[in-house]
Amino acid sequence: MKIIIFAGGSGRRLWPISRKKSPKQFEPIIGEKSTLRLAVDRVADVYGPENIFISTNERYADMVRDHLPELPTENVIGEPTRRDLAAAVGLAMAHLAKATPEDKLETEPVAILWGDNYMDQVDVFRRVLDGAEKLIANRKAKILFMGETPRFANDQLGWIGLGEVQGTVNGRSYYAFKSLRYRPPLNECQQMFAENTHVWNTGYFVTTIGFVRKQYQKLQPKMWAGLKEIEDAIGQPDYQETLYRVYPNFEVLSFDDAILHHVDPEDALVLHGEMGWSDPGTLYALKEAINPDIKANVTKGKVVVNESKDCLVYNYEADKLVTVIGLEGMIVVNTDDAILVVHKDNIPLVKQVVDNLEGTDLESYS
Repeated sequence: MKIIIFAGGSGRRLWPISRKKSPKQFEPIIGEKSTLRLAVDRVADVYGPENIFISTNERYADMVRDHLPELPTENVIGEPTRRDLAAAVGLAMAHLAKATPEDKLETEPVAILWGDNYMDQVDVFRRVLDGAEKLIANRKAKILFMGETPRFANDQLGWIGLGEVQGTVNGRSYYAFKSLRYRPPLNECQQMFAENTHVWNTGYFVTTIGFVRKQYQKLQPKMWAGLKEIEDAIGQPDYQETLYRVYPNFEVLSFDDAILHHVDPEDALVLHGEMGWSDPGTLYALKEAINPDIKANVTKGKVVVNESKDCLVYNYEADKLVTVIGLEGMIVVNTDDAILVVHKDNIPLVKQVVDNLEGTDLESYS
C-alpha cells in the first residue's frame, strides 16, 4: 500500500508556535519529535519509505526532504500555491497514478493521512490501518473511513455516522457509512456520543487511485481536466511550466466539499478504534489533546502556575521564567520574538490577527 501524508498547512491557528517559516508539522509541539516525523514513523517500518509520499507547499519541499532524508526525493510533492485540499489531493493522486501500473490503479490500496496529528496508541492505529487495507484490497468497499472512538462530546471535530455492522476484520467490527458532519453543535455531539451512533472523523481514509480519479472526473470535471494535463506532464521537461500555469487556476475548494460529501454510501465503510488520536488544530485544542480535564493546566518550559486552571502555558525561552497567577481558560505562549495571551473563547481570533500581519511591517512575525 502507498501512503500519502499531507503536510502543507501553515498552522496559523497555532501561532506563535507555528509560523509561516516553520509550520506546526515541523515543530515538536508535544514531546520531542515533530508531528510529521511521528506520522512517518508510524508507517515507515510497515510500508517502507519508498511507499510514503508527502504532499506539501513547494516552499516547504526542501524542509521536508531535510526532515525526512530516508524518503526518495521524488516522493515529496510540492504545490506551487495554496488552493485547498481538493486541488492538493488531486495533485498527489496524479503523481501516484503516474508511478503506478495501470492494471493496479483500481486495486492497489492507498492511504490518505495527515502530518499534524498525534496518537497515543500506535499499535491500535496500525491494526485499524491494516484492516482498512484488507477491506479495500478485498473489494469490500471503494473507500474506507478510519474513525477515532470518541472520548467525549467534542464540538470542534468532524463526526462520521455509523450504519449497521457489516462484518469484522482483524477482530474489529466495520460498519456501513451513513454521513459526515463537520463540527456539529455541542448538544448534537452530546447526543451522538451518548447514543454511540457516530465516531470522530480523523480525516484518514483508504481507497484506490482509480476510485478517487473517477470521483474527480464525475464531480469536478473542470478540475479533473487540469489535473489530467498536469499528470501527462509529470516526468517531462514542461512539467514545472504546466504545473505553474494550470494549478493556480483551480477553484479553492475543500476535499470534503468537492468529493467526500458526494460519495455513495454503498461504496463506503467505516472502521474505528481507540487510537488515542487528536488533532490539535488550535492552541486550546492542543491543551485538550494533552489533558482535557478543565481543572488541569498544561505547561512547557520554565513555567510557574499558581491558583489557575484550564490553562496552557508554553515558554520557549530557557533563560526566562513565565509565571501565571489566578487565571482560568487562558493561553499564554512565549517565544523568543513573540508573546501571545488569549482566552480560550477568543482562540478563533488568533488566525485573524496573524492574517492581518501580512502586507505590514510586522509580516516577518507571521
